[in-house]
Amino acid sequence: MTENQRQILDADVRGISVLDEGHGPAVVLLPEAGLDYAYFGALASILVEEDFRVVRIATRRAGTATMHDLAHDVVEVLDHLGIPEAWIGGHGFGGAVARTVAIDHHDRVNGVLLLGVADGFPAGDAFDAEIRAVFGEEFSPQEDVRRLQSDALAATDAAAWRPVADATPVLVIQGGGDRVTPGAAGDLLRASAPGLVSVKAVDGAGHFFPLTHPGETSWFIEDYLDWD
Repeated sequence: MTENQRQILDADVRGISVLDEGHGPAVVLLPEAGLDYAYFGALASILVEEDFRVVRIATRRAGTATMHDLAHDVVEVLDHLGIPEAWIGGHGFGGAVARTVAIDHHDRVNGVLLLGVADGFPAGDAFDAEIRAVFGEEFSPQEDVRRLQSDALAATDAAAWRPVADATPVLVIQGGGDRVTPGAAGDLLRASAPGLVSVKAVDGAGHFFPLTHPGETSWFIEDYLDWD
């Protein structure tokens, strides 16, 4: 039984915000760096309608962390909600956390959903332009959260999160016009683990295709998760 309401885990210390919706196989969605998970709303609603349980988890709001710590936060949320295993999905930086969860907590992960393949921390003109185009000129990401996330990535050896976890299926969905996490990164990941990684593209979509193209994104997820 789930409640369609926002919860705060460890409110006095880390302040991990969680939204748990629906019933069925669990799918976790982790947002891009510095963003609240609200922009997953349409995608989550479609997946819930298709009988998935969707758990959206924001990055902790305080303290310091490595990628291993952020991965452990995700598992703590699963424990709190009584979910033994899930598909762990992430957009951009959220995908880097999802990959870390799969490596560090292999028994809790059915597979990984990568909405764009991050090669590092999202920053620069391309990221700023995508933010402005989708959220407006006045919008800015949460800088305190971005700083924590950037520090976590810098404090963690890339070899600890970039490889595909053993025997873990991975679905990569990417925007055909994404300049932040371009398609070449997904192709390289597939080449590194043939047979485990599948790649799909949302034609003409930019970096924020989970928001701008939720129907196409959800279809790829639904189709893939029905593969067995």
